[in-house]
Amino acid sequence: MTIDISAVADFMAGHARILDRRRFQLLMGETDTASLLAAVDGYRNPDGGYGWGLEPDLRSPESQPGAALHAFEVFEEIAPATAPQAVALCDWLQSVSRPDGGVPFALPLTTTAASAPWWTGADQTTSSLQITNVSAAAAHRVAVHDPAVAAHPWLARATRYCLDQIAALDEAPHAYILSFSISLLDAVHDTYPEAPELLARLGGYIPADGKLHVEGGTDDEFLHPLDFSPYPDGPSRALFTPEQISADLDRLAGLQQDDGGWTVEYAKISPAGALEWRGATTVRAIEILRRNGRI
Repeated sequence: MTIDISAVADFMAGHARILDRRRFQLLMGETDTASLLAAVDGYRNPDGGYGWGLEPDLRSPESQPGAALHAFEVFEEIAPATAPQAVALCDWLQSVSRPDGGVPFALPLTTTAASAPWWTGADQTTSSLQITNVSAAAAHRVAVHDPAVAAHPWLARATRYCLDQIAALDEAPHAYILSFSISLLDAVHDTYPEAPELLARLGGYIPADGKLHVEGGTDDEFLHPLDFSPYPDGPSRALFTPEQISADLDRLAGLQQDDGGWTVEYAKISPAGALEWRGATTVRAIEILRRNGRI
C-alpha cells in the first residue's frame, strides 16, 4: 500500500502544531536539530521539566511526568546529536521521584481545564508503573547515543523500580501498562539479565491474534502488534509472527485519511488535544512505516 507523503505534508501544514511539523521535517531531512529543539523548548519550564500541553490531554502548564515521554522522543529523534535538556529532564524526574524510584502518574495541576480525567483524578502520592515505564523506556532509547543520560542515577533507580514491579505481576495488567512494560524490556533486554524472561512472560498476556482491547477506553480502542513492538530490531518482535507484523503494517498504512493524516481511536478530550494528537500520531505512523521498510 502506497503512502501519499505529499498529502502528509499538506496535513501537517494545515493541522499540526509546530513541534510535530518540525519532527516531520526532520524525518524528511528538511530541517535541523536546532529547529526541533527550539520547538520542544516552548513546552519547557525553568525546573527542567515539561508541561503546557506537550502531552496533549494534559493542558496544565506545570511540569508533569506524563510529558517526559514526549520530550525524550525528541531527544531520541535528534540522534546522534545530544542536548543538555535531556540530562536536565532526568534531574527533574529524579526530583519528583518517590522513595521507591518510581514517579507519580501526575503531580498537582494548577488548572484542570481541558485535561483528561485520568490526569486530573490521578493519585499524586504513589508511584505509577505505567508512567515510570514509558518515561524510562524512552530515556533508555536516548541513552543509546547520550552517555550522560545513560549514566544518570534517576534512570537506574527508575528501571529497577519498573523491573521489580513487572516481576511482581501475577495477572494481566492494564493494556497500557502491558505495552509500556514491554517497551521498557525491549530497551533493557541486553543490559538487565532478568529482562528476557520477563519479556517472554508478558508476551503470554497478549491475545493470540495480537489485538488487545483497552479496558476503560472507547469501544474501538485496541492495541495492535505494532503498539507492542513498533521496530524491526526490537526483541519483542519474537512475540509475534512475521505474518502478524506484515498485516499490522498494512493496517497502519491503510489508516491514512483523505486529508493526508492519521487519526486516533481513544477518547477526544478537547478540540486542541484531539487535533494535536492527530499530528503526533501521523509523525509516529510515518516513523514506524519507514523503520519497517514501507516508506
